[in-house]
Amino acid sequence: MQRTVHTRDGRTLAVEDYGDPAGRPVLVHMGTPNSRYLYGRNVRDAAERGLRLIGYDRPGYSESSPQPGRTVADCAGDVRTICAELGIDRLATWGISGGGPHVLACAALLPDLVTAVASLASPAPYGAEGLDYFAGMGQVNIDDTRLFLTDEAAARAKMDKERDEILATSPEDAARGIESLLTPTDAAVLRGELAEYLVSSEQDGLAPDSEGWWEDNCVVRPWGFDLADISVPVLLLHGRQDMFVPFGHGEWLAKHIPGVEARLLDDDGHLTLMQNRVPEVHAWLSEHL
Repeated sequence: MQRTVHTRDGRTLAVEDYGDPAGRPVLVHMGTPNSRYLYGRNVRDAAERGLRLIGYDRPGYSESSPQPGRTVADCAGDVRTICAELGIDRLATWGISGGGPHVLACAALLPDLVTAVASLASPAPYGAEGLDYFAGMGQVNIDDTRLFLTDEAAARAKMDKERDEILATSPEDAARGIESLLTPTDAAVLRGELAEYLVSSEQDGLAPDSEGWWEDNCVVRPWGFDLADISVPVLLLHGRQDMFVPFGHGEWLAKHIPGVEARLLDDDGHLTLMQNRVPEVHAWLSEHL
């Protein structure tokens, strides 16, 4: 069920509310680029567990208003607004990839609302002490991040061109343009239902323009909160075979999130977490709702 939520500053957030309204609520922060639509395999798993899965378009994606200059921390206010509109006073939440910092923001800033969070393949803060941010990262992500940090005009032009390419991509060509990010582990699952989902979700999120994708560069700016302030239970998953967000990021976060339960997975990559690991995330969150 699609819902429209209005923020205090006059923006609109598009929300997709899956499952039984009486189910235990779990809000999802998808990766970059993204939309509010969630992977059918994970929606089905949530329904079997009595979970009410909720997705939303981050600002600038699909049908959500832009929020130029937003920080990662700003998402906490949007989550609070969504919950107020849906009549939710307690929930769990998980996020993957570019959604990872956003779910950690909710953990730090919404302890009265959020019971527990799970972070999957999240990047660590850019410039964090003791982290080689680019070690083990695929070349296309290295190039894009460095370009954004040194020449924003050129980075935006490149992003607009890549948006056009994504809009013209078929599920069969899902690997096009990201070959440098795909370990054999991830390449093996980028097909069938997962490829169809990832392509359609990105195309929906980028349909208006590239603004949401551009604003998601907030993950390499200061996040606007301190990981040390996290007091709710956190589950962290990261695969050693990940070249989208290298394993070192997961190791760094595991050392800096208070009380985290870290599952550092030798045989997983990035996409395999979406394909295979969300059921165990739902099981863990169910124990903390």
